[in-house]
Amino acid sequence: MFPRRRSGVHHYHRLAVIFLLAACGATAGAVANECPDVDAAALQWLDKMSRSLRQASYHGVVTLQRGDETHVMQVSHSVAGGISSERLTELTGQGAQVERVAHPLDCIHPGDRILRLEMLSAEDRCGIARQYRFSIADSERVAGRNAVRLKIEPRDMYRFGYVMALDRETGLLLKSQTVSHGQKILETIQFAHLTLTDDSAAAGAATTGDLGAGNVELVHEAQHPAPGSAGNAKAVGRAWTVGWLPRGFTATDAPVGNSGRRTYTDGLAVFSVFLEDLNVEMRPGEGAIRQGGTTTYTRGLRIAEQPVLVTVIGEVPVNTARMVADSVKWVQ
Repeated sequence: MFPRRRSGVHHYHRLAVIFLLAACGATAGAVANECPDVDAAALQWLDKMSRSLRQASYHGVVTLQRGDETHVMQVSHSVAGGISSERLTELTGQGAQVERVAHPLDCIHPGDRILRLEMLSAEDRCGIARQYRFSIADSERVAGRNAVRLKIEPRDMYRFGYVMALDRETGLLLKSQTVSHGQKILETIQFAHLTLTDDSAAAGAATTGDLGAGNVELVHEAQHPAPGSAGNAKAVGRAWTVGWLPRGFTATDAPVGNSGRRTYTDGLAVFSVFLEDLNVEMRPGEGAIRQGGTTTYTRGLRIAEQPVLVTVIGEVPVNTARMVADSVKWVQ
């Protein structure tokens, strides 16, 4: 599994969503008929990719390229007994570590429901194809393996595009590039080395690590909160919600409440909104930082005379983050 970060962890969760893509082959053909500009062959490859994560165990080395910055990580993924486990360890930088253990293979996340075509309502049979165009591009080799390239282009200005390389044999995601609207590659994450393993070998790697574990300085244990939970986010004084979302995004946790965080996904991109009560006034203004495909946007606002700080972090353009932040409101 590729990494993600909020700072480091955020990118890990976005690619976890990508890996959990699921769509049955028969349904893919039906959707292609109902949505004429959908590439049925591309949907078949997405289906193979989704099943590969639930079937294949592996370990390898992954590189993350953002401009002049390069980060190297070791990743292990095991599937055994109806559960999956992952461990990701940075081999550069702080040596941070992310773990996810005993994750049920039959767990259905909100992002999964968006991408599982058999779960779509009759009114929305095109699913994520309403937000993105999918097509098959030229082949390439990644980590010494033959791969099929998928181009994923956004249908609006509110999200980025992607180019993915899938292993021809297993369907595993070997490489993912985030692409801006100007066709600039914002970041590239790919396997430099990949070894397919049996379940017991991968399980051992995912729980003990085999490279660089002695240098770990930070450990992040991936949360798996119950539906409707916002985890350990700090509470704010009043119930609040986000008034505007790009089409196709849905909440992955409770969309209304006092928790200081909301998270949304369209099945590929993910972003979180954080709200913090302030005891003092802030000077008007905003701040935005983009690291590769991840935007961090912060803005001080007054909502019904209460000063607050709103932060949006995720894989969306700055203008999308700004519009989301401006729409935050108290629940009456």
